[in-house]
Amino acid sequence: MALDRSFTKQLTAAADQLFHYLEQFSQAKVLVVGDLTLDEFLTGQVERISREAPVLIIRHENTRQVPGGGANAVYNFAQLGAQVKAVGLIGKDEQGQVIREIFASAGIDTQGVLVDAQRPTVTKTRISGHARQSVTQQIVRVDRKSDEPPDLELQLQLAQYIQQHQDTVDAVVCSDYGDGTLTQLVTAAALQHPCTIVDTQKELNRYRGALLFTPNLPEAEQAVGYAIATPQDLSRAGRDLLDLTEAQNILITRGEAGMTLFEQSGGEFHIPAFNRTDVFDVTGAGDTVVAALTLGLTAGASVWEAAVLGNLAASIVVRQFGTATTTTSEIKLALQNLLN
Repeated sequence: MALDRSFTKQLTAAADQLFHYLEQFSQAKVLVVGDLTLDEFLTGQVERISREAPVLIIRHENTRQVPGGGANAVYNFAQLGAQVKAVGLIGKDEQGQVIREIFASAGIDTQGVLVDAQRPTVTKTRISGHARQSVTQQIVRVDRKSDEPPDLELQLQLAQYIQQHQDTVDAVVCSDYGDGTLTQLVTAAALQHPCTIVDTQKELNRYRGALLFTPNLPEAEQAVGYAIATPQDLSRAGRDLLDLTEAQNILITRGEAGMTLFEQSGGEFHIPAFNRTDVFDVTGAGDTVVAALTLGLTAGASVWEAAVLGNLAASIVVRQFGTATTTTSEIKLALQNLLN
């Protein structure tokens, strides 16, 4: 995909440094606090319509289980080579054990993952079916979670763990999917770190004072209370979000329109999308942006350089169906292809 000439010039000038930062990802130590979710994908072949009700009968073929929500954020960091401490809650159930096993196999520290016996592990089960010689399509999604807040004692334990370990990490990331882990107590503990990155679906003001926020366009619109339909709206929203959050930086991700960085100092920078033609699934792409961006910052990149790395990483995972991750090798290759 052809990029704007001025941006290509900027990218070329920064290329050596970007490759250098990617080499440093494995040195980073990150603590990720999030709503740990398990994504399940059940697929099978449609055999017939049920006699019991006008619904499809699907013969099960396979089940795939991958980290979702805040767990996907954790997993993205590990796949990019970082040393990761996961902080969050799982239920006393099979799904929680699966998350633990996935994390353990990826070398993720799970001492901060606590069992909440009163609430289930957040699980999103997508059931898909196909006929012979046809594509597989999602039919229904079943969500398993509780709307009750975690017990106060668990909140205190999470906050204490964050406080005890924040001096041992280069950054703290809050991955808030609205499932109850990031309560006021937990959030306050996370915000004590000078390099706190926030990815939340709502209530950005709860994280006031964080270094950087990464809302997507709908989340930004919800936070400012108006539609972002023009470049003028976008600039206004960026400034309003900086005021609302008291953050040093706001990065609004805008899908195929790229992303726009706003700095407290007054800077506004647009980064175009690096992949518009091979987009199959944007599920989890925001987690990938946050992971690569954060690791860029810990390596010494400017926020603009880090955002470019996040954009590169996202351009890779959207080519894959379902929740996906990438690696530094793939990002290097994507960067090299852009420069050629």
